[in-house]
Amino acid sequence: MSTLKKIGQKILKIRLQKGITQEDLAGLAEMDRSYLSEIENGHKNLSILALLKIAKALKTPPSHLID
Repeated sequence: MSTLKKIGQKILKIRLQKGITQEDLAGLAEMDRSYLSEIENGHKNLSILALLKIAKALKTPPSHLID
């Protein structure tokens, strides 16, 4: 499995555990919902800035998303 797919699955798992919709997470992370969807599905390369925004929105350390 690719690294992008693993990161996307981790983001999705944490988002669902916290009961946050994709739309809500996209708003909290200040990004487009379709971009977030592509990240979660491992189809889009994400920048460090995007990773940090998602981690902050999920209230989780960035390192937890890339374990």
